[in-house]
Amino acid sequence: MGLLMVLSTMTANAQFEAGKTYIGASVSGLGMKYSEQSKFCADLSTMAGCFLANDLLVFGNINYSHRQKFDEFELGVGGRFYIEQNGLYLGVSGAYAHTDANSAKTDNFFVTPELGYAFFVNQFLTIEPAVYYRMSLNEFADGSTVGFRLGFGFYF
Repeated sequence: MGLLMVLSTMTANAQFEAGKTYIGASVSGLGMKYSEQSKFCADLSTMAGCFLANDLLVFGNINYSHRQKFDEFELGVGGRFYIEQNGLYLGVSGAYAHTDANSAKTDNFFVTPELGYAFFVNQFLTIEPAVYYRMSLNEFADGSTVGFRLGFGFYF
């Protein structure tokens, strides 16, 4: 068992090097919402990026959210810092979101810090659970949410 842990850590270290590429997808909205706007929520997100330096990923993302009464599309950029010794990462992203809610179109900006873990299934594929706080800059009280994200990543 100890040998398996050492081998998975060595594999993870090699994937966080400068010049590597990342592609990922995630689903969120799994019940930790507290705002009035998001009693029911399902989010699908894709992201792609590259490591500018060892342990430092910069990415772009596209997100689709279905809320109880409206749909939201989001474009954003962000970064992650990986702690090689254990697979944890700290991330932050910023995004522009457009909502089409019953003929009322709104625009919003979000800042989202997150804490996650990259668990390597093999040399390239990860399962990435994360918790996040999606802070709305336009409607702080009703537009901000706390959530759990489950993602999959491919490092090459």
